[in-house]
Amino acid sequence: MQLLDGKLVSQHIKGEIANQVKAFVTSGKRAPHLVAILVGEDPASQAYVSSKVKTCAELGFQSTLIRYESSLSEAELLRKIHAINLDPTVDGILVQLPLPKHISENNVIEAIKPEKDVDGFHPVNQGKMMLGLPTFIPATPYGIMLMIEHYGITTSGMHCVVIGRSNIVGTPMSILLSRNTEPGNCTVTLCHSKTKDIKGLCLQADIIVAAIGKPKFVTADMVKDGAIIVDVGINRMHSEETKSGFRLVGDVDFENVSAKASYITPVPGGVGLMTICALMKNTLLAYMANIAR
Repeated sequence: MQLLDGKLVSQHIKGEIANQVKAFVTSGKRAPHLVAILVGEDPASQAYVSSKVKTCAELGFQSTLIRYESSLSEAELLRKIHAINLDPTVDGILVQLPLPKHISENNVIEAIKPEKDVDGFHPVNQGKMMLGLPTFIPATPYGIMLMIEHYGITTSGMHCVVIGRSNIVGTPMSILLSRNTEPGNCTVTLCHSKTKDIKGLCLQADIIVAAIGKPKFVTADMVKDGAIIVDVGINRMHSEETKSGFRLVGDVDFENVSAKASYITPVPGGVGLMTICALMKNTLLAYMANIAR
């Protein structure tokens, strides 16, 4: 079993990004600028945004964090996004999800200018991804593809089972792995809550991407020997062994599944780090397109 080490891969890619940014700044250009908007006090969202801001600093990006109370109205948020859309010094905008229930996530996503949608959630960018056109790919699937590529894993002809059909991870992951690319060229089965016999399908899989949000959902008896396991899940479970009182586990029973897998991502230290890395790559691409206009 070989660990798909998100820390190792992300450090390599971040080093490349930092060197590119340094070259741009040395030539007299401004640094890439990412604006993050956080609404409310959700602890997980605060941690995610903090990691993104910290990574921006590491890479030489400029970042602006805008915080709002959860009582913020949708209209106020949309007005702010519109103003940032018009700011030529901002290359990327991300609004941390989830949002308070009174704010429509779809309306917010669609309000972001596609050229600044570094999360890759806008319908225009999702449509371009579907057609295989250059665009911003949602950060988690993009990060997974970068990881597979880094380890030189040839996926062509493999059967991939994706568990979870969200627009953020599962559905775009199924599209990327089925495209005529490398990594790619897989036969993909997309499973969800209405799928019959998920265990039987997983036992046929050469690759399993678990993105269902259920702790340790994928167990050893669902995995064939030599399968590649990509665990997208980040679940908090109570633990008396940690100071915080909880520990993070994935959607895969890592301890038992790792004994059968050829490659597997850990949680933490796997896909989560690659998601932030991919977001930074998208922001750099947005910046390069912006300064070229």
